Amino acid sequence: MSYIQFFDTTLRDGEQTPGVNFNQKEKVQIALQLEKWGVDVIEAGFPISSTGDFESVREIANTLQKATVCGLARCVEADIDCAYEALKGAVSPQVHIFLATSPVHLEYKLKMSQEEVLQSIAHHVTYARSKFEKVQFSPEDATRTELDFLTKAVQTAIDAGATIINIPDTVGYTNPTEFGALFRHLRETIPEFDEVIFSTHCHDDLGMSVANALAAIENGARRVEGTINGIGERAGNTSLEEVAVALHIRHDYYQSETGITLNETKRTSDLVSRLSGMAVPKNKAVIGANAYAHESGIHQDGVLKNPDTYEIITPALVGVATNSLPLGKLSGKHAFITRIETMGYQLSEEDAKAAFKRFKQLADLKKQVTEEDLHAIILGQVAEEGTKYELTHLQLQYISGGIQGAIVSIAGEQEDTILEDAATGSGSIEAIYNTIDRILKTDVELTDYRIQAITKGQDAQAEVHATVKVENGEFFHGIGIDFDVLNASAKAYLQASGKAKDQSREEVTK
Repeated sequence: MSYIQFFDTTLRDGEQTPGVNFNQKEKVQIALQLEKWGVDVIEAGFPISSTGDFESVREIANTLQKATVCGLARCVEADIDCAYEALKGAVSPQVHIFLATSPVHLEYKLKMSQEEVLQSIAHHVTYARSKFEKVQFSPEDATRTELDFLTKAVQTAIDAGATIINIPDTVGYTNPTEFGALFRHLRETIPEFDEVIFSTHCHDDLGMSVANALAAIENGARRVEGTINGIGERAGNTSLEEVAVALHIRHDYYQSETGITLNETKRTSDLVSRLSGMAVPKNKAVIGANAYAHESGIHQDGVLKNPDTYEIITPALVGVATNSLPLGKLSGKHAFITRIETMGYQLSEEDAKAAFKRFKQLADLKKQVTEEDLHAIILGQVAEEGTKYELTHLQLQYISGGIQGAIVSIAGEQEDTILEDAATGSGSIEAIYNTIDRILKTDVELTDYRIQAITKGQDAQAEVHATVKVENGEFFHGIGIDFDVLNASAKAYLQASGKAKDQSREEVTK
């Protein structure tokens, strides 16, 4: 029986998804839920990449109580030093350093010889080990690296003090048969294979990331890396929730244990989905809305007679609940806070006070406040704190010929400063967004606008996602939650545009 460690990189590789930008509070909220889910290691970010990333990694390192907190670093001493400063408050810090090893990366990106790469690995792993007890090394693009050179690179890292070796399928190139054979080769040629932890980091470009990760586990990997919902670069990463449930359901085959609390899976998925703005496809394995739905009459008949006929995963296993706890306008703060805590949220006194105020405002408008509404209240509050601008007033007016006018007031960055302007558009949303552009003086392109109801019924809250693109091609995502769909739409666009404006200002300052 082996124990498989789970290494989550939602906050690092997952955030490299176009349009996904978590603010610090969102990152801490996700990290706390990942720890509750049972993740062993959380890659909190790439500290040297920006001041914001450094601060987020440091805050997560200082907040978590059990999970190892990891920071990414190139084979550069300054990167390693920066990671050390960000992580030194963690109960269990780890650095993850990487250097490409494939011919195409050496020739075109690094312009280094194989010997120079080996020297860099030896030097920087040794340097990292002088600061960290846990040092992970990744030979980037390992699956397109000559096997003999990959073996030399791995051996060099181990000799220099690496305690974890990660084998990444950086571009999603390999398949389960090849990847399993690669791990068998390393097991046969690396004398210390069982003394260090071998890990796997797969991408999903050919749709085989989960299968590849499981093949690596079959052949000696003791750590699997991935993200929640499989978000990440290009087609994404290994979906950790799928691996966790596969190891559980097929325990007879894999003979492996994990530290994952499976009934926290759906809650973890929902949190990442909302804050990233990336909806989970209905047919997504394990956590999709249709994962436990049965349309066929034959299937329905079988499930009614015995769920085992067509259902290998029970909804309760991953935390899919069929009921919700309604709260109303007469509910008190104690009941509200207690319910929020049982849902997995840890709020400061100030945040709890603000959340309760939002709850009371919603309860005055809705007959019944559901658990989904409560999630939306907290996540909406966290999301809105990621921007310096707040919607204070929205007024719409029909003009003629289908033209709409909008008056928008926004609380500015300076205290007690209200920015207000008006504009027209061919519809209400266009009018609102044109007005926000005028107020913020931004030139962005709306690339995605999506509305979804948080609950069923006429009194459902609206959850709006808006993604904008700036001139350099970078995407920014905003989320707006409100009882009124137009208010929610304005909040989402204001948040996305506000992030774009702040980023532009940082670049000018640099």
